[in-house]
Parts: sequence; structure tokens; C-alpha cells
Amino acid sequence: MKIEQKKWSTNLGWEFIRQDDINRNDCNLVIAFGSRTLFSNHKWFTLLKLEYPNANIIMNTTSGEIIDTQVNDETISVTAIQFEKTILKTAVTNINELKNSIDAGRDLASKIDTHELSNILVIADGQKVNGSELIEGLEQYLPKDTIITGGLAGDGSLFQKTLVGLNNTPTEGMIVAIAFYGKGLKISHASMGGWDSFGPERLITKSKGNVLYELDNQPALDIYKKYLGEYSKDLPGSGLLFPLSVKIDNSNEPLVRTILAINEDDKSLTFAGNVPEGHYSRLMKANFERLIEGASTAAKNSMELLSSPDLAILISCVGRKLVLNQRIEEEVEAVRKTFGLHTAITGFYSYGEFSPQDGFKKCELHNQTMTITTLSEQ
Repeated sequence: MKIEQKKWSTNLGWEFIRQDDINRNDCNLVIAFGSRTLFSNHKWFTLLKLEYPNANIIMNTTSGEIIDTQVNDETISVTAIQFEKTILKTAVTNINELKNSIDAGRDLASKIDTHELSNILVIADGQKVNGSELIEGLEQYLPKDTIITGGLAGDGSLFQKTLVGLNNTPTEGMIVAIAFYGKGLKISHASMGGWDSFGPERLITKSKGNVLYELDNQPALDIYKKYLGEYSKDLPGSGLLFPLSVKIDNSNEPLVRTILAINEDDKSLTFAGNVPEGHYSRLMKANFERLIEGASTAAKNSMELLSSPDLAILISCVGRKLVLNQRIEEEVEAVRKTFGLHTAITGFYSYGEFSPQDGFKKCELHNQTMTITTLSEQ
């Protein structure tokens, strides 16, 4: 595997971060992360296609671009990869043309060749797609040992519109998958949070999909406002600082859910993933040191199968970025320190992360985590 990395900014134009002895005509995958402002312009796909004419090009908008140990806004980060022992195949679907996110997952899975499939990387619209239901649809059709990782595209902290594209200019509603085949490719993954729980456990007594209506038979929004105090006036934005943990059966670690919207009329909260009835939940709050430690732990856990990966794709939650603020690069630096200098690092800040949990192969939607996918050719 050979890798070329570069970033574009308004002030400096293109800057190269890494240049292996790569032949751009032989690159078979280009991963580009950028702001919605930039990726709304058609020229960027055209430019990348001219530079890497034979590559599959995946592009999506972000809430911050990760490249090496940098975290940037309003830039474009590009990682071009020349796989030497790996076959890639792609699939795409559009949520706007389907009934719901479960159907979108089924449709996407039906387009993926499952013979000798080992892993798929999925990037989806972060505003229109229910990540939990998308994964449910994918897993209904894919072989049970398929590893699914990826995430939901971002739009800064605006939550207005996200764009995703595969071999085309990014647009709304798109869901794309890169499928990896070949015994020479080794893939590992890990996901870790670092938030502290507070307040009592409360039973989810009324919910529908990703909309939470009641906790302990009380209006969910009223409970949130009580515990958030002065932060409550800034909901739903301030909800990024106070996610909800949901204890799912047969899992050692709870799933974390981020607030996307509130409804004053029915006192409900809408989350980035499903919050099923009958499960216990607790509010969470930030702990700076534990967030950074969580990123380091995710990197360490991902190295249990790959001691020195060629490439690490980091997908971290926008909530972490807002909380860590000026210290945000510390979580990426912690990952770099764990991996060492050999590993190329790319990634973005997202509205949700896809990864198996607790060492299982079953994928889950995560919020407020640092999720890492590592790849190496051997």
C-alpha cells in the first residue's frame, strides 16, 4: 500500500503531508473530506478526477477535517491510496428515493458483491439518514462476519445540510460504500468515548425510533432542561455537550446518543440514533482528560490485530470537537503517539460513527466517540 496525502486551504493552497513513491494513475481509492462551503463547488471532484483518473473517489462534508495530527476547518484533506493486493468495489444509494433508512441499507447491501467480502466502509448523509436503521438494513443482507465501519457526514455545528459523493460531485441524501476484498488486506477497528455519566439511571418509557418522549414516565425534554440548567436555553446545540448513554442488553459498554433536535410541543428529543423503549439511560457530561484518553485507548484497541497499520481512518464526533475546542488536536496527537510515525492518518468530525462494539462483529451507530478503522496490506 502506497499513500499520498495533501490538504488545501484558502491561504496556502495545496500542501503535501505525505508522498510515497506513488503512481497517481495506479491509485484505486481517493478519500476526500472537506467543508460544505467548498464541496458545494463542482470543481473539486473534477480536479481530483483529473489527478487520479482511475481511482474511486469518495467525498463528504465534515464538521472538521483530520489529516496527520492536524484538525482543520474550511479545508480539503485528500488521501490517495494505491492498493497492491486488494480489490475494491463500490455501491451507492440515495435516501431520497427510498421509504426509510432501513430500506436504504437493504438497497445498498443488495448492490454489494458478498463473495470473499471482508469489510465495507460506509459514509452517509448526516441529516437525512437514521444511522441505526441504516445499519439494521445493511446487516439484514450482508454476511454476519462482514465488518462495517464508517460514519455520518457533517456540516460543522450547523446541522443544516450534508453532502456525500462517490465518483461524482457530493450531493444531499447520498449513502456510499467501499467494499474491500482480498486476503492480503488486514483490517481492524475500535471505538471509545470518555464521557462521565451523572444523575440517576432512568428507564426509557416512551420512544419511537430515534425520538425520545418519556423517561420514567416523565417528559424527556423537561428532565433534560432540569439537569442542564443554564445550558437548557441553548438546546438543541448545547445537547452536544450532554449526550445520553443507553444501556443495551448483552453489551458491556452503553451506546451514546447525541441530540439533534427538540420539540417543545410534545416535549420530545430527537437523537442521531435509536433510543429503544425498555432500556435504561443516563445523562453524560464532558471530561477533558478522559476524552483524550478515550482516543488513545481506541488506537490501542485497534492495534490488537494490527500492530503497525499503514492507514488509520479516524471518525470522531462533532460533540467532542465542540467540547475540547482549542485542545481538539490533543486527541489526534494521542492517536499518533500510539500508532507511531509509520501510519498515515486521515479522518473527519461527524454526526455519528459506525463501528462494531466490545470486540463483536455486529456494527452499531455510536455518538460522541473516537472511532478508528485501520488498514494494512501484508
